[in-house]
Amino acid sequence: MLQHDVLVIGAGLAGLRAALEAARSGADVGVLTKVYPLRSHSVAAQGGINAALSEDDSWETHAYDTVKGSDYLGDQDAIETMCREAPSDIVELERMGTAFSRRPDGRIDQRPFGGAGFPRTCYVADITGQAILHTLHEQALKLNVPTYDEWFVLSLVVEDGECRGAVALNMRTGEIEALAAKAVVMAGGGFGRVYTPTSNSLISTGDGHALAYRAGAPLMDMEFVQFHPTTLRDSGVLITEGARGEGGYLLNALGERFMEKYAPNKMELAARDVVSRAEQTEIDEGRGVDGCVLLDLRHLGKAKIMEKLFQIRELALDLTNTDFITDPVPVRPGMHYAMGGVKTDIHGATPLPGLFAAGECACVSVHGANRLGGNSMLETITFGRRAGRAAAEHARSKPSPSVLASAVQRDREMIAEILARPRNGERMADLRAEMAAAMNRGVGIFRTKQGMEEALSTVRQLKERAKSVPVASKGLVFNMELLSVIELGFMLDLAEVIALGALMREESRGAHSRRDFPERDDERWMKHTLARYRPEGPVLEYAPVTVTRWQPEKRVY
Repeated sequence: MLQHDVLVIGAGLAGLRAALEAARSGADVGVLTKVYPLRSHSVAAQGGINAALSEDDSWETHAYDTVKGSDYLGDQDAIETMCREAPSDIVELERMGTAFSRRPDGRIDQRPFGGAGFPRTCYVADITGQAILHTLHEQALKLNVPTYDEWFVLSLVVEDGECRGAVALNMRTGEIEALAAKAVVMAGGGFGRVYTPTSNSLISTGDGHALAYRAGAPLMDMEFVQFHPTTLRDSGVLITEGARGEGGYLLNALGERFMEKYAPNKMELAARDVVSRAEQTEIDEGRGVDGCVLLDLRHLGKAKIMEKLFQIRELALDLTNTDFITDPVPVRPGMHYAMGGVKTDIHGATPLPGLFAAGECACVSVHGANRLGGNSMLETITFGRRAGRAAAEHARSKPSPSVLASAVQRDREMIAEILARPRNGERMADLRAEMAAAMNRGVGIFRTKQGMEEALSTVRQLKERAKSVPVASKGLVFNMELLSVIELGFMLDLAEVIALGALMREESRGAHSRRDFPERDDERWMKHTLARYRPEGPVLEYAPVTVTRWQPEKRVY
């Protein structure tokens, strides 16, 4: 049996930052990931990472912008922690080797981002996530942190009320093994593939959310799903907010900068939920262009585009055959980010002892009902560091871990049952497509009671059908069809929580916009939604929002 003091699941920014901090704290750390670390979805993060570095800016202003951006659902103690510690986290990343873009005087450059009152987004052209991920991976290699690449986690092990490791399938050998740990840090990323289209990679199937949920940790605020304003039409590939931060315009079919009607003060740099709703309204009312609006960068000039936005130019050329230098590019809102996740405190601890969480799969909650651009990468670094340190401290007080053989046997039987299913005409790919389409249709940018009820009904029907969906390939080595069936189960659990939480929340707040309840209702709904796993379906309860200094106000941009 493999064992470590701290087992980190996921090797994106949050996972690697947690692993580094746990190792620096003296813990024996292992990192388990279903893809090679540099293929983690963090590599796709483009625009930048926020911190109040300028003498004209302050962490308090950053915190206020974040609270306002969250539509007052973010916990203000967590937001204060993140914004206060952000500058030192950026300095540390730089000293590790991240080559941030610079001003002529040598200081780290910062660009404006949506919903921010000051240009505070540090960046590396439009490949910021890739640059930081490489830096953290290098540091992990330097500390000889072992990585279990291409291992797929089947379940978390909970014994005597504590998380003590995981059971995983080694995709290269087909062996199912236990990894015992005194503490587990879940950093499994997002669940974008619950929807279509999405800017998320194929691996973003909510494994971390679902594994923790099934193990007994509550999920929080899952109904808040962010739709990014600028994704490419067919592929859903992200076009960074940095494009608008550098001065890009959004145009409708009439050539109008339509954001003037919706956010006259911030225009294209209003918060993402505001811009996405504005785009969808233009499209729905007939002022779109083939189901899109246009992102126009031509006035920025070739030199600026090639220096600061070269990756998105290449993406647009490859995927739409359109060149930002000479033409506007069609974009539309697409599912991008999960504000909700595994409930944690500011040290990454979940209510399940021994289990910590960080990054997109966690909900601390700093994003509330709507995340500001540049705050997600910051969250991975700040709370990844905190979770790694807390997990190492937790491990010091625990005896050597062990995992009962029954945990491994249970998952072997689960795999055997899937492989033994007879052909019945069902196809995994069909069920995934039906789920994603139902979620996009019923629990998308604009929501109604009828639409959400239909989506929830569809998801519950799919859960029943998924219990018998067969796989054609019967091997265990790199059986991607088998893994996709397991991922489908994860995503259906999460889709049910999202749809049910959204249906119950009778107000509009941040990314949750209901046509039948168009106003924010602080009296009834300024509270977090918690979902607890039961085999028959989620049980919802509610928890108060932490307010330290900023009382709710009308949110205007």
